[in-house]
Amino acid sequence: MRIRRLLREPLFHFLLIGIALFVVHDQVAAPNRASKSIVVSEALVDQLAREYEARWTRKASDRELDALVEAHVRDEIIYREGMALGLDRDDELIRRRVRQKFEVIAEEESARSLPSDADLKAYLTANASRFIAPAKLSFEQIFFDNRATPADVERAIDEARRALARGVDPRRLGQVSMLPGRIEATAQSLIARDFGAEFARQLEGVPLGQWSGPIQSGFGAHLVRVIAREPAAPAELDTVRQAVARDWEGERRESARNENYRKLRGRYTVVIEAKSRATLAAQR
Repeated sequence: MRIRRLLREPLFHFLLIGIALFVVHDQVAAPNRASKSIVVSEALVDQLAREYEARWTRKASDRELDALVEAHVRDEIIYREGMALGLDRDDELIRRRVRQKFEVIAEEESARSLPSDADLKAYLTANASRFIAPAKLSFEQIFFDNRATPADVERAIDEARRALARGVDPRRLGQVSMLPGRIEATAQSLIARDFGAEFARQLEGVPLGQWSGPIQSGFGAHLVRVIAREPAAPAELDTVRQAVARDWEGERRESARNENYRKLRGRYTVVIEAKSRATLAAQR
């Protein structure tokens, strides 16, 4: 009779429901607590070492193996955090794609606005050596085709020199070609592209304002007069804005990924089972 009365008591029903909820919660929470623990077994460390040796045909050093293990831990953390967000539901390449998606989220969370001019100017100042405006040359050239005999080329060059001394317009001398007779404020790399690297190199030693040569290019011989030299100089923001903005954004994204990972890493307990590897025994 007492048992029957007890079973009819509402308080007893609430007690049973509470116990049931406690059991369910314990069953659900236990895997979640376990998910914050990462165990890198000695077998896995050995596998990473074998894969490294197969790829590079040499054994990994302790430092290199340490980096491999840390890369595995990083992948596992990012993978789990991405799975927790449900990012695995719409892609077949789950592990790789989840990491990519999660890191993109971390990047976008860090900054949602475009850089200001002040941001870009500060970045340009801090990285000035990466954005140096190259030295530039302005010069005139008279072309002599090497398909003629060496004697004919030499004779034509001598005649051109005498004509220049008399004040003849250089555009009336030499052979006609597709090459421009006058090149304005052009970087050495572009001169090398059009005339050849050796031609561009020799221009560096040509006296300013006088006809010199002949200088050989991939097309033939040239008499050359350097008109102006502009030394390399720090670039102005307006001339390199696109490149500066691209690099600024790239560094911002990398910094966001690393900072997000640092925070996540602190929430995990990592156990590395590699007794024979002293450098891997230290906890991070």
